[in-house]
Amino acid sequence: MPEIHSEQLPNGLHLLAEPIAGAQSLSMTLLLPGGSMYEPSDQFGVAPMLSEIICRGAGGLDARQHSEALERLGVHRSTNTETRHLRLSATMLGDKVDEALPLLVDMVRRPRFDEASLEPTRLLALQSLDALADEPQQRVMLELKRRFYPEPINRSPLGVREHLQAMTLDQIKSYWQRTFVPSGAILAFAGKLDWSALRDRVAKLTADWQGAIDEPIVQAEAKRDYEHMQADTSQVHIGMAYDAVPENGESSILQRAATSVLSGGMSGRLFTEVREKRGLCYAVMASYSGHRDRGAVLGYAGTTTPRAQETLDVMVQEHRRMSEGVDESEFQRAIVGLKSRLVMQGESTGARAGAIAFDQYNLGRPRTLEELAEQVDGVTLEKVNAFMREHKPGEMTVVTLGSQALRF
Repeated sequence: MPEIHSEQLPNGLHLLAEPIAGAQSLSMTLLLPGGSMYEPSDQFGVAPMLSEIICRGAGGLDARQHSEALERLGVHRSTNTETRHLRLSATMLGDKVDEALPLLVDMVRRPRFDEASLEPTRLLALQSLDALADEPQQRVMLELKRRFYPEPINRSPLGVREHLQAMTLDQIKSYWQRTFVPSGAILAFAGKLDWSALRDRVAKLTADWQGAIDEPIVQAEAKRDYEHMQADTSQVHIGMAYDAVPENGESSILQRAATSVLSGGMSGRLFTEVREKRGLCYAVMASYSGHRDRGAVLGYAGTTTPRAQETLDVMVQEHRRMSEGVDESEFQRAIVGLKSRLVMQGESTGARAGAIAFDQYNLGRPRTLEELAEQVDGVTLEKVNAFMREHKPGEMTVVTLGSQALRF
């Protein structure tokens, strides 16, 4: 397997690059320390507004000129606001990186901040907030995040209406100046690349980029209780969360295997027990969310009012029943699922660029696909069952949305 090149530039920027044999595309992921946890307490929503406004012209090009320049090169770019980062992603032909990179770096280092862009940016942010009325699952999971996690990592990436309505261009620009800094930023590439040439190109484009920011302190307390959101609907949406191990590569692979037993497709325990045997819901799932300082198992179910209480009861029961052990057939299906996802990730330059970037943040180093495969191969039924006995689900946080509160 090709090695993953890794270097921290003098300004603090972590540069990673994974050549992928046979790939013609090159993908890029840039993680900037500008996620929602960095927002001032009176400016919730400044991060998603900045995420949008950097797509509206950069360097000497206005919004249309900049977009057309990227399109002529066949570059697909996107921005996204997350809890810990503001992410810029792009995919291009590997042969076009020399021309595309200056345009992408300009989005970060020299956005135009045209006054005419402010109101369209604000309207888009408010529309995303309004769209929650038609996305009850997202509403439930955002409220679950708010109650389960401590401040400031419990914040919504969509912001707060009053803050969005009052946001000024100067506030957005100030947030950009404070958070778009190289120290703590991670720039990862995967696909067709020449490491030496790419490293020199990035170093030249970012040589005069300076700055650092401290990660916000995470408060110790979270609400962690049951919350019901009243809604005049025949549907009920259920979200649940409980603590799990952080992303560390050793215990976390066992947590992933166990969660895959719970929710690894139509043969997963949740799908089988909640949906197939009892017909309680139309959707049910669980996932593991691991970060360098904490982890969680998250669950969701969508059902109807008459079946909601039993759906919740069986969901909780199945999560807790994991500590009683997994059988051989369940284990083998989970492992096959984990390996399949690794294979598909290896075939996507975008997935690999994102994966090594988040590895750098969570673990302090990127992992090759070979290392990840070895970790999966090292998982045994005995290890999974011992892990689940030692890591029984603890106190659960539950949020429901519907016409009636449930018992929990």
